[in-house]
Parts: sequence; C-alpha cells; structure tokens
Amino acid sequence: MKTYILTLAFGLILSMAHAQQADNEVRTIFGSKQDRSNGGYGAIMVNYSEIMNRDAIVVGGRGAWVVDHNFGLGLGGYGFMTDPQMDDVKGEEYQINGGYGGLILEPIVGAKKPVHLSFPILIGAGGVAYNKHWQEYEPDYEYDYETYEDSDAFFVVEPGVEVEFNMLKFFRLGLSVSYRYTSDISLSYKDDTIGAPTPNVIGSPDMLRGFNYGIVMKFGKF
Repeated sequence: MKTYILTLAFGLILSMAHAQQADNEVRTIFGSKQDRSNGGYGAIMVNYSEIMNRDAIVVGGRGAWVVDHNFGLGLGGYGFMTDPQMDDVKGEEYQINGGYGGLILEPIVGAKKPVHLSFPILIGAGGVAYNKHWQEYEPDYEYDYETYEDSDAFFVVEPGVEVEFNMLKFFRLGLSVSYRYTSDISLSYKDDTIGAPTPNVIGSPDMLRGFNYGIVMKFGKF
C-alpha cells in the first residue's frame, strides 16, 4: 500500500509539472506557433465608380498580413479622378480629384478552395479637391491656388466583397464590389468668383458616397 501511494504521488507530481510547463507557453488569439500559418500579400486594385454624377477611375493598393489563411490585417489606399466636365460658372473644364486610405480588416472564407470569398473593410480618412482640368496646350500647368476651387477632408468606411480565384499559389485574381461611405463633403467656389450660385456650394454633401466595381490582383503567400 505504501509503495502504491508513493507511486501515485510521484505520478501526480510529474503530471502537474508537465501541465505547468504547458501553461507557461504564451497563448495568442490566433493560435500557437504549432498550428498557426502566417502569410502576406500585396495587391493592386482598379475600380470604376461614379462621383458627383461623373464617371470616375479609382486605383489603389493594399498590403496585409494573413493569419491562418482566413484573416487579413493591413493597410490600403486609393486615388480617384473623375471625367472632366465643363463648369458653367468658371467657363472651363473641372474635375474631382482625391484619395483616401486606412486600416484594412479582411475576413476570408474558404481560402484553400479554387474559388472563394473575402470581405475587406477599409476604415480611414482622405481628402478631395475640385480642380481645373489640365489641357495639352498648358505645358507649364502647376497645382496651385489658381488651378483649384476648394478642398475638404473626410472620414471613410468602405466594406466590400471579393470573389477570388486561386490562379497560382502566389497569385489570386478577384472581382470586387464595395460601398464607399464618407462623412459630408463641403466644397464651394472662391469668394471672388463671378456668378457663383446661391448657396455657394459645389456638388452635394454625399458626392463621394457610392459603389466601386473592379478587379483585384494579389501577389504573396496566402
């Protein structure tokens, strides 16, 4: 009986020591080193949108760390430019230019399948300006007070969905749709503008809100 008790006690001590050693390992939200897969990618995005009822091209890029094939965390940004149109007040062609960027959160569903989905969300800020359109006969064109009417900063949240195709191990091609939601935009003509409307505003407060439709090219380790 004495031998049995000593053996049981010794086994219990060994078990507790092993458990203590296991507990000393740092635990993380995304899993331990043994079962976590790390990757990353860089992406190029080319989109079509409408801004202030004008056709617009929206070009951007993003980079993200990919955890366990199913979640991306990174940074991204876009630049946009509308089709130039005649401004009746100024008597010249003007366009909307700007850009925005911020944090990217990207849940990925079925990443190992040839066709799968991802749901990127951009949260950030940007700026927009109403500019005179550069003409070919103006070789010395410079961006200054004389070439733009007004500018404004804004906050943006842009959720989206992407259908991705695993073309190669390091390359994915996607079709994307996203909705750009911004804070209100306030643009106006300069105080000395002759014939400025009343109230003196350019566009509407929600001029930047709208859908993006485009393609995404991702390169990296997924």
